[in-house]
Amino acid sequence: MNLNLNGKTALVTGAGSGIGQAVALAFAREGANVVLTDLKQESLDETVKLIEQANKDVQTVTVIADAGNPDDHQKAVDAAMETFGRLDAAVNNAGMGGEAVPVAEVNVKNWQKVLEVNLSGVFYGMQAQLNAMLGGEGGSIVNVASILGQAGWANGAAYVASKHGVVGLTRTAALDYAQKGVRVNAVGPGFIETPILGQDRQALDYLASLHPMGRLGKPEEIAHLIVFLSSPLASLITGAYYNADGGYLAK
Repeated sequence: MNLNLNGKTALVTGAGSGIGQAVALAFAREGANVVLTDLKQESLDETVKLIEQANKDVQTVTVIADAGNPDDHQKAVDAAMETFGRLDAAVNNAGMGGEAVPVAEVNVKNWQKVLEVNLSGVFYGMQAQLNAMLGGEGGSIVNVASILGQAGWANGAAYVASKHGVVGLTRTAALDYAQKGVRVNAVGPGFIETPILGQDRQALDYLASLHPMGRLGKPEEIAHLIVFLSSPLASLITGAYYNADGGYLAK
């Protein structure tokens, strides 16, 4: 299937590992140039190497960025416009976990940090991205939420609240720009085999058992959905929240 992304420009936050890295690689395989952001240059360099192996015909730009800093989001968008002259797709993927404690025991500074990165970071990203897209040919934004954007999780107050917020923000932005050429959607991954889950095999097996399919997801499986939603083939889709969770939310 041709997703018609040749010559397009995509921006992916948190592209140094996990889902973000898989998304950046998937865009490149479809012919899109990619702007990559992450906190660490060495992580970005690894993603660039993978992209060069997958498709030598596309270009990449890396930007060191903190998702909780609005100026860094603008810097990434500026890099896209200065290098490629356009921004067609953006994926707000960067995020963090939080402390695992009941609500009454949550550290306020930790709460604020998680909300700043996971929710405000998406807001900051969309503001910069929307202005570029509205001044061009329109585009698509996909925000990475979680199954915990719909369900609760004991001892996960900050993370769950942030992901619920991402879903609401996505739907609102979709309504704001539905007639202005920009589509905005969210995806809700289940538990995915990424560095954020750690390496404790017993814990990973437990998380896998929560999914009716009996396994964790792979970053590439989320990337395929995101790149489709970013493509012209998804031209009627906006304001949607797609879960890719091995049946988790069907229970």
